[in-house]
Amino acid sequence: MDYNINFPHLGIYLSHVGKNISIGGFSIAYYGIVIALGMLLAAFAMTLRARETHQDTDAYMDMFLITIAAGVVGARIYYVVFSWDHYKNDLLSVFNIRQGGLAIYGGILAGVCAIYLFARHKKWDVGQTFDTIAMSVPIGQILGRWGNFFNREAFGGYTDSLFAMQLPVSAVRQNEITEAMWENLLTVRGVSCIQVHPTFLYESLWNTGLLIFLFFFRNKVRFKGELFLLYLTGYGIGRFFIESLRTDQLLLPHTRVPVSMLLSAVLAASGTAYIIRRRLQERRPAEEKKNPVC
Repeated sequence: MDYNINFPHLGIYLSHVGKNISIGGFSIAYYGIVIALGMLLAAFAMTLRARETHQDTDAYMDMFLITIAAGVVGARIYYVVFSWDHYKNDLLSVFNIRQGGLAIYGGILAGVCAIYLFARHKKWDVGQTFDTIAMSVPIGQILGRWGNFFNREAFGGYTDSLFAMQLPVSAVRQNEITEAMWENLLTVRGVSCIQVHPTFLYESLWNTGLLIFLFFFRNKVRFKGELFLLYLTGYGIGRFFIESLRTDQLLLPHTRVPVSMLLSAVLAASGTAYIIRRRLQERRPAEEKKNPVC
């Protein structure tokens, strides 16, 4: 396999980007290292926010560990359900996550359920709990998406735009190479390469912008749970457009509808509608106090 990854219009040429590192005779995937670092940063951000709002940081760490476990299971189930044709004849492969196959939306949905149940069990305010972890999620995603960079996956269709990324044909899954990519195949230093949208980079940058917005908005929320709803809405908007570029979309069974695009649209629309509704409700009592009925 060829190991080069290039961003020609940015003048970036990386000649040897490996997928693994050997430590003490053990091979460890960069993908796993990046995901683990993302989790650690997310946990650190969560405990800082919990401490800032005078909550039990130890209990939040317990919740974090449970949520990570639930998220991994949910991400795998989501992927398998919408890729069932690849697993139905080899059920044992369902449990082999070392070959890849985790979908972020499945992780988010399972994580939300785990946090909700944990908060209810602890008799915490559910809205405040979700607000506490709101900035942690994009932090984990910002770094975690770079695992896709090392794996040469989660890329989009052919492009010749500023951020165009060149990947050796030998380094990617052949079923993700579209007709347009084949038609625009390039030879770079003797290596056949496709040139694609680096959608992992787009999502990492989008989440960075979303994190900055949440950071400055965190003390301006009108109701508990709003910060997390803003995350879900903002992520849904960005993911809808980014997902439309990808060549490895998971589709609704018997359709050509990308399930993540549909879910993104639902999150963005419902999140926006709920935030507007709640803000209007919060605004009415304030107006009534200013203009009492005589």
